[in-house]
Amino acid sequence: MNRPSLRDEVIGHLAEAVGAVTVAHPVRVAVDGPPAAGKTTLADELAAVLRAEGRDVIRATIDDFLFPRAQRYSRGEYSAEGCYFDTHDHDALNRVLLDPLGPDGDRRFRSAVYDHTTDAALCPPATTAPADAVLLFDGVFLLRPELIDRWDLRIFVSTAFETTVDRAISRDGQVSSRTDVERRWRERYLPAQQLYFATVRPTDHADVVVHNDDPRQPRWETRVP
Repeated sequence: MNRPSLRDEVIGHLAEAVGAVTVAHPVRVAVDGPPAAGKTTLADELAAVLRAEGRDVIRATIDDFLFPRAQRYSRGEYSAEGCYFDTHDHDALNRVLLDPLGPDGDRRFRSAVYDHTTDAALCPPATTAPADAVLLFDGVFLLRPELIDRWDLRIFVSTAFETTVDRAISRDGQVSSRTDVERRWRERYLPAQQLYFATVRPTDHADVVVHNDDPRQPRWETRVP
């Protein structure tokens, strides 16, 4: 029998952490971290394991809770402050997803309010979640004050900033020029993360930190309050 990989072991630890959460409503899991840290991939892999265990999993992302483009870039296309303060509709996220799945919610939720491909608002029909469902929500800036008390488990995917730049160029360089991708990262996304780290200290609020510089050999760190 093949020995599980380190990545499989980390995903297994995360599944156990989700299973250990005891609440009378769906478990709301934040998968936070810098852009290109590997949040979406990790959340998708965790969702597959939980579903194999029989859990009902809701997958959602901060990218479906953006403000319209004109508002996101009102301070300029490369503004770090605009990235941090003007990008995400946290009120809508709380109202249609996190609060309905929380302790006083009716479990009727919507997992998106915005379509970034058309820059248009969305209003899909509400869905009712089972009481034992798991919400796996990935995105940036999830442990900020507007959202911090909505999560039942907080995972932070940590990757060196320079590594995220290299990944972004490899991932997005086919769509935009390498120069534009690198400029956007160095002038908008990374300074916004530095602002987030300086003001919020997100890893201090995480229950688990996954060090993901090498996705084949991630490291698991449990944070002690």
